Amino acid sequence: MTKQQHPWSRYVALGDSFTEGIGDPEPTSPGGSRGWSDRVAEVLSEGTEDFAYANLAVRGKLIRQISHEQIEPALGLRPDLITFSAGGNDVLRPGTDPDEIAARCEEAIGRLSRDGATIVLFTGADVGFSPVFRGIRGKVAIYNENLRAVAAKYDCIVSDMWSLTEIQDPRLWAPDRLHLNSLGHHTVARMVLASLNVANNLEPQQPEPMPGSTWRQARTEDLAWARTYLVPWVLRRIRHQSSGDHISAKRPVAGPFFTE
Repeated sequence: MTKQQHPWSRYVALGDSFTEGIGDPEPTSPGGSRGWSDRVAEVLSEGTEDFAYANLAVRGKLIRQISHEQIEPALGLRPDLITFSAGGNDVLRPGTDPDEIAARCEEAIGRLSRDGATIVLFTGADVGFSPVFRGIRGKVAIYNENLRAVAAKYDCIVSDMWSLTEIQDPRLWAPDRLHLNSLGHHTVARMVLASLNVANNLEPQQPEPMPGSTWRQARTEDLAWARTYLVPWVLRRIRHQSSGDHISAKRPVAGPFFTE
């Protein structure tokens, strides 16, 4: 039986660090990171002549910045497949309203749907497993429900990070506890391809067993994490700075996906 090929030939990814691939370093990839989006593009490019891929995502961006800076360039690339993951940085910030963030998302999707491309949206992950982010679990859930309504209104595909229980495991996260590691991005890529109903050869992968740790070791690790990652994050908020300042999109032009 002949394998049925997917219908897409131009894929553009929009978003923040999640879509840029932060946490999954790869020196040979543009921008030095790989991530789930590159993995998805690689699979989609197999057996598809003239397949083109662009990734406009930049770390640290809020949803209004993504909307302002990425949507028009994305539409200019004439995609027939768009992934849009935004709002995570907004939800993380104290005092933000998930309803207002979702309204910005709806405005963005309304613009992106102009030319009839297939659009994939992402719910936020269930952060109940994380001591650092457990306090915003309800906020994420509210945003997710609003996002599902947006997806239904514009006939978008939902890649459901909330129900992806595999990533509710610290071993799938980078040392900063904010971004997925290589295994986490691989797991998300499998989910996205499944949501697109695209057959692929990406196999499930298992993390290494977690080494034993005493209470004292765990607290020492927490303090080291706070000094290395949390304090700089707080200082950037105070200074109104972003990790994405002066960073450009790693794949601003739609082109072939080459593998080494």
